Amino acid sequence: MKLLIDNALSPQIALVLRESGYDAIHVRDISLHAVPDELVFAEAECSERVIVSADTDFGALLALRESASPSFILFQKTNGVRPFVIASQLLDL
Repeated sequence: MKLLIDNALSPQIALVLRESGYDAIHVRDISLHAVPDELVFAEAECSERVIVSADTDFGALLALRESASPSFILFQKTNGVRPFVIASQLLDL
């Protein structure tokens, strides 16, 4: 599984996932940290990556497009949650 970590989450999450053997990148790794969500969505779709974010806009984009891809994992209430905890939860999945 290839993952694209959105700017709403820490780049450290991608680092922990890569160290665990997963193909994970953060939007900052590919200079997409300051672009509209639609461009992040398009990149995930083109590169066949699952978006991981705390931003609900990606779910809305999927619904508006009536699309099933790219897949999207939403983390809610991440304020104060350490990046390692979020990465661990992803690894558990």
